[in-house]
Amino acid sequence: MDILITVGAVLVGIIVLTLVLKAFWRVAEPNEALIISGFRARSSPGDTADSLGFKIVTGKGTLVLPGFQAARRLTLDTRGANLQVSCVTKQGIPVAVRGVVIYKVGDDYASIANAARRFLDQQDTINNTIHELFAGHLRSICGGLTIEDMIHNREALTGEVRRSSADEMSKLGLVIDSLQIQEIDDNSGYIVNLGKPHAAAIAASARIAEAQRDQEATEAEQEAQAKKAAAIRASRIQQAGYQAEIDQASAKATQAGPLSEATARQEVVVQETRAAQLEADLAEQRLQSSIRKPADAKAYELRTLSEAERDAQIARAQAQARETELAAAADATRVTTAAKAQAEATRARGDADATATRATGDAVAAATLAQGLAEADSAKAKGLAEAAAMQARSDALAQNQEAVIAQQLAENWPEIVRAGASALGNVDNMIVLNGADGVGELLTKALAMGGTGLGLARQLLGSMAEKPAPDSSDNGTRPAPERPTPKPRDVPA
Repeated sequence: MDILITVGAVLVGIIVLTLVLKAFWRVAEPNEALIISGFRARSSPGDTADSLGFKIVTGKGTLVLPGFQAARRLTLDTRGANLQVSCVTKQGIPVAVRGVVIYKVGDDYASIANAARRFLDQQDTINNTIHELFAGHLRSICGGLTIEDMIHNREALTGEVRRSSADEMSKLGLVIDSLQIQEIDDNSGYIVNLGKPHAAAIAASARIAEAQRDQEATEAEQEAQAKKAAAIRASRIQQAGYQAEIDQASAKATQAGPLSEATARQEVVVQETRAAQLEADLAEQRLQSSIRKPADAKAYELRTLSEAERDAQIARAQAQARETELAAAADATRVTTAAKAQAEATRARGDADATATRATGDAVAAATLAQGLAEADSAKAKGLAEAAAMQARSDALAQNQEAVIAQQLAENWPEIVRAGASALGNVDNMIVLNGADGVGELLTKALAMGGTGLGLARQLLGSMAEKPAPDSSDNGTRPAPERPTPKPRDVPA
């Protein structure tokens, strides 16, 4: 129960609040502006309405405090005012100008503020104000124009009216959407008389055009009749030609039988003549193939064979003569060459014997001398090499006896092992008790003999080191005896 009461109280509060907001809230329609005046009724800074002491709202809502503020609506709809003005033209002719002007309050704040100050409570009288405003401008503008200017150039008239009234409309906060001059009337008949010359000219042009069209129609009718007669004549001529062709065809049909018979005979004669010509050509071809061509071939064969035999005989004779000439020249050359060679050989043999004897003696003497010198140099070099080797060995023994001995043992180790193993070579059967270990022990003992030899060699070298070293001035060698230089033997020249 308490919940229902609470819900009801909330709903009542919401409804009351909605009614209060609806009473205080005002919304401007798209085609109107709210003019709010009173307590704290100011527009945003910079607006024109701010300096006027009221607020302008368009297209949205605002809060209005009853009793403290007043909100009135200024319509922004398009309005229309009919113009009917009596004017006097520049020519002094009275005319009546009828038109319509479409206007509205401007959309900017300045125009709305100007219109609100002037027409907020008198919006129904705006049309009268506009009529009076445009009537005055029309009278002043028409007074400077002629009827012809007003009739022929209405756009210039409306443009001049709009330009002259633009300042006043701006001050009123209004803008012109459209201005149209609908009609220009005069009671004096000036406009009617102004059109009569043109109407008469148009009427005359119409009569002339009508006469021209009548003449053209008559000419066209006559031309059509002439063409009709020509067509009839052409048709009859063509019919006559067709009849002549028919008659000619009939005559040809009557003569078709004899003509076809004669044509057939002519074709037979032509075919017989062609057959005879073909038979004559066939006989000539047979004569050509059976008699003339074999005769020509036989004559060509005989002529070719005789020419070939003649050319062969000429070639053989020329070859034989050339062969004889070459043989004679070869014999002469051979005889001459043999004689020259014999003479040269005889002379060269004498010179060669003398030169060879002298060269042999010189060569033997030089060889003997060279051999002696070579043997002496070889003996000297061998002695020096042995002395250097002995010195180097002694120096090595003095510095590292074990290394020298090891080197000698390494160089002669195969012979040492072979000598140790020779003791086993005479054994026919040998039993090894420990298998591979026994064989290893046997080899170790054999090699130990070499180690005992190494100890003996060390002792021998130690005793040699205690002896004085030979004098190295002569390098342990004596100079090789000088060999007498062989003298060259006298060789007979």
